[in-house]
Amino acid sequence: MGLTRLLVRAAAARPRVLLVTTPGGTAVRLAAERELRCRDWPTAATPAGADLMLVAGPECRERCRELGPALDRLWEDTPRPRVRLRAETAEDVAAALDTGRARLGATEHAHSGAGRTGRTHGQSGGTGRTPGQGEGSGRTRTAGGEWRTSADGERRAPVGGDTDGGMEMPGGLPMAEVGEDRDGLALDRLHVSLGPFLADWPSGLIVHLVLQGDVVQRARLGGLCGGGTTEPFWARPWARAAEGEPVPLAEAARRRAAAHLDSLGRLLTVAGWPAEAVTARRIRDDLLERAPAEAVLPRALRLQRRVGRSRTLDRLTRGIGTLSTADARAAGVSGPAARAGGDVPARYRRWLADAVDDVRRLDGRALLGPTAPDPGALTDAAAPPVPTALLDPTAQESPRGRWDAGRPPSVALAGLLPRLLEGAELAAARLVVAGLDPDPDELAAPIREFTGG
Repeated sequence: MGLTRLLVRAAAARPRVLLVTTPGGTAVRLAAERELRCRDWPTAATPAGADLMLVAGPECRERCRELGPALDRLWEDTPRPRVRLRAETAEDVAAALDTGRARLGATEHAHSGAGRTGRTHGQSGGTGRTPGQGEGSGRTRTAGGEWRTSADGERRAPVGGDTDGGMEMPGGLPMAEVGEDRDGLALDRLHVSLGPFLADWPSGLIVHLVLQGDVVQRARLGGLCGGGTTEPFWARPWARAAEGEPVPLAEAARRRAAAHLDSLGRLLTVAGWPAEAVTARRIRDDLLERAPAEAVLPRALRLQRRVGRSRTLDRLTRGIGTLSTADARAAGVSGPAARAGGDVPARYRRWLADAVDDVRRLDGRALLGPTAPDPGALTDAAAPPVPTALLDPTAQESPRGRWDAGRPPSVALAGLLPRLLEGAELAAARLVVAGLDPDPDELAAPIREFTGG
């Protein structure tokens, strides 16, 4: 018991946080990443290494039945002592983390003799019920794995596995079945699902794969949560400008540069270069906090040189997710993915070049569009006001492409995923998704156009 108390105190002093973002929670995720970095708290890539589970963003259970059970499964896989938290707004993050650390330390007496095998499913490990589970709902375990039973008595398939054909293995994984591969040979096929809450993954996105060996034979998109009420965080200047609100071009350039660096940070983490991922995210946060161009540009240029010229990163990602400009345009894709016209290295170099160009535009004085008087300028006759460039949403692309509120650009990006994943190795699948990086906030509403791939 003395050793248990010591370990709990050590965990509470510097807890490892599993950050789970729900669709529409980008602003909360950014605030949480920044707060964790300022506190020097480590993040966990999987539940097995986490002490705190922080759910960042709006509640998603009512909008999507698939995501609620996935959140519960993450919580079940988190070892004790553990605390589950929620921050629905960026302002809630700091208080939630403080509360989580305090509650983690308070579990010292409640669970001093408990082992992992006897864990319960409360918010801090002690209620005995999965969060969100009603009185009439529960679980039944069969020889084929764990089945969830809803309050109305409906049996649902095991979480984490695709049930298309065949018996179920414990843990929700289906048994392999036999099918022809690309060469006509009969090989085992395994159904695997990626998402919806992998680390550095578009939140809410589910991709169902059929594998033969380590090669993706088929891929299709799962259902996403629709009915989101918040504007996409990264495309917010374009959404406002499309509604007639005057938006300074410099504000849009700042948001677009930060979005590209955010995408780059996710890709670098997936590729195994966390140090440069942190650098990209620091510059991203400085841009969002309105740091001046002269303070950001030298660091952005250094990042462009170091990442863009890296031979190791180029070799690791070369030839993965190749997409020509013509094919991208034919699929309705615009933005960096279409202009790059190549594989993953071409796209991350395009992100870097566009981010540097946008940082250079932060003064907002280049007359690249309609202009309006600068409210901070002098208005006397001797010093006429200096015009401020305004965003034209039809001429200036949003981070993922040309903005259309009815069909955001990430819809076309996500629609390309099955095509780019088929034939790729499983190890490259995460790089393909990170190299396109569709915005989960944009995918939260118009799902009928691409669901099912």
